[in-house]
Amino acid sequence: MHLDLIESISLAGRLNVANDDRAGSAERHAWVIDGATDLGPAGLLGARGGAAWLADTAHRAFAAANGSLTDICAQVFDTVAGAYEGERRREPLAGWELPRAAFAAVAIEGDSLVCGFMADCIVLHRSAAGIAFLTPQPDRERERAEAAALGPGTGAAAVRSPEVLADRRAARERPKAVLGIDAGHARINTEYVRVPVAQGDDLLLLSDGFAALFDTYQAYDPAGFVAQVLQHGLAPLARQLRDIERQDAACLRYPRFKASDDATGLWLRVG
Repeated sequence: MHLDLIESISLAGRLNVANDDRAGSAERHAWVIDGATDLGPAGLLGARGGAAWLADTAHRAFAAANGSLTDICAQVFDTVAGAYEGERRREPLAGWELPRAAFAAVAIEGDSLVCGFMADCIVLHRSAAGIAFLTPQPDRERERAEAAALGPGTGAAAVRSPEVLADRRAARERPKAVLGIDAGHARINTEYVRVPVAQGDDLLLLSDGFAALFDTYQAYDPAGFVAQVLQHGLAPLARQLRDIERQDAACLRYPRFKASDDATGLWLRVG
């Protein structure tokens, strides 16, 4: 068995800022990466922001890696750690400046599909048994509550007001299982699941910005979302996502830290 790419899409949250998402696929493995928004100006890694640097470095490492998914992920973690040591320009100002990302990856191993992940990227698997999450089901309640606590319209400034920056830097300092510059941390904290897989199964790898359509905005339940993808593809859903966000640009109906996040979707079918 192998993975056939059906469709992919990636939208920048703001058109004047680099997209910190990446997604890709090879013959038997695929991945999605969501770089965490930079909370200060570039400089640690040169003129490029840390989130875009990390997403791009990990993306190229996934494309070059091979073997079992645990081997692939280990290669990615080592590549990122080595690149950071070779390319950083100075010491980080604080822990909040270290680049970090969510990721999810899948690989076909024999008659099984293995999924590895850290943080909040999403993988949905459509098989003869139905629709299943291979990653934890998304839950934006904590983020929604934290954004609401900072006052109405918090996200309209796109994580640039002093109050929001201070809050997000404090949150970034808290321990969390994420893809970053520490290969040992990533090895220990990556979770893996293994499920049966068959020819014709569909896989959707999503950054949380795209999954917001059925999570934050509840335009669909997950099964309905997958049904829309199968019938119409990713592009109409991406337009619907941005329409919802434009109609709530002040972030009042849906409290959040950015009016629009980078949104990436990868649709694969097992061949």
